[in-house]
Amino acid sequence: MDVPKIGITCGEDVKEGKVFLTNYYLRCVQRAGGIPWLIPSIEKNISDYLSNLDGIVLSGGVDVDPLYFGEEPIVGMGEITPGRDNFEIKLTQAAIILDIPILAICRGVQVLNIALGGNIYQDILSQVPGVYKHTQDAPKWYPSHTIHIIRDSILEGIFKSETARVNSFHHQAVSSLADGVLSIASTSDGIVEAITMPNKKFVLGVQWHPECMADRFKEQQQIFNEFVKASIR
Repeated sequence: MDVPKIGITCGEDVKEGKVFLTNYYLRCVQRAGGIPWLIPSIEKNISDYLSNLDGIVLSGGVDVDPLYFGEEPIVGMGEITPGRDNFEIKLTQAAIILDIPILAICRGVQVLNIALGGNIYQDILSQVPGVYKHTQDAPKWYPSHTIHIIRDSILEGIFKSETARVNSFHHQAVSSLADGVLSIASTSDGIVEAITMPNKKFVLGVQWHPECMADRFKEQQQIFNEFVKASIR
């Protein structure tokens, strides 16, 4: 049995001409038994990436250009990286067709939903009345708010609970779900915190950053464990 090769998308520093990724993702994939591969945003390499990889992690990062879900930018929207947006949306669409397991984290859950035809809030603070604080001023590992998990969902199977506390570092979030995508966790203020595609081998998107919590909370590492297990051919 081959060790799963897990591709992880990278952030981009356009001004400095650099790609980057935090070690959190690498450690979680390694602990789960996978080999992490960093994927830079090179569109012509998508088919080569997918023919060599067993699973894809869509990592966190800056905002997604509203061009991709048919909107004009509002005042609350932040920094975008156009090359990364275009690359990750095409990568996701191709991986879904091939039924390659996907774990989408924070920005990644938004990319996943957009790639499949859904859309997102550009800025929940200005677009969602009564929204909680979703950008915490606390250590990255600290669980700052509660999520409510759908019974019998993939996430409930991982957490063994219908509630959990998670960290939070976002001001964008899923709004209208794409066809074939289900919301399986949310906060009491109505923000979607996790999505899945039940007709696929493994597709899980989470709005928080489990990689930053995994050292202290075993259920957060278990997300990676189940993903890597599903990536074994």
